[in-house]
Amino acid sequence: MDAVANNQSTPKVDEVDTTLIYRQSRWTRLTHWLWAFSLFFMLLSGLQIFNARPQLYLGKQSGFEFNNTILEIGAENTANGPRGFTAILGHRFDTTGVLGWSGPPGQETPRAFPAWATIPSYYDLGTARVVHFFFAWILTTTLLVWLIAGLVNGHIRRDLAPRLSDMRKLPRDIVDHAKLKFHHTREYNTLQKMAYGGVLFVALPLMIVTGLAMSPSMDSVLPWLNEILGGRQTARTIHFAVMV
Repeated sequence: MDAVANNQSTPKVDEVDTTLIYRQSRWTRLTHWLWAFSLFFMLLSGLQIFNARPQLYLGKQSGFEFNNTILEIGAENTANGPRGFTAILGHRFDTTGVLGWSGPPGQETPRAFPAWATIPSYYDLGTARVVHFFFAWILTTTLLVWLIAGLVNGHIRRDLAPRLSDMRKLPRDIVDHAKLKFHHTREYNTLQKMAYGGVLFVALPLMIVTGLAMSPSMDSVLPWLNEILGGRQTARTIHFAVMV
């Protein structure tokens, strides 16, 4: 009886959790945070730049003699007073208070994106361009360094490049994610590799290339770039779509 009592009174020792948590290297974490920081400022300053010309076109020219506008954000006077609107491929939507016409009650002004969504909050195209280009160079430089390092140390080939076995697992990964069943392992699953690769090797390079295509100074260096992208206005539209 005493032995049983002693066993019952003996506190259980908590089991030590030996689960390994795999973390990215410090360099990878640093570059990724720099990208996130840069993209934040580029997005908000880019919206300020967009406010200077709140239309997007397809082609080499703006729609003066013909209508090639695919997106327009603006304001118009109506019987009920000024109203904001957003037009997408000719379909107009009332977006008063958010897009086209926004501001504190009684102090609304016509502007594509509201003050809280732009850097700076007041209209200043020059400052917005300085901020945008500054962080664009940070993004481009760190991305280039990361790509070179990833090729040299084998990170891209070993961890990011999808293999044939990954593609066989793709249907199951899609079903698991739809059911919110996430498997945390050392390796990226197929969807993670595709998402990672889509951002790093498609979206970010396309954003950088279209940004260069809009620069008049680049026309003398890379005159063929605009032709490949379908014109400066098309490059601007692609740049905006990828950024947003």
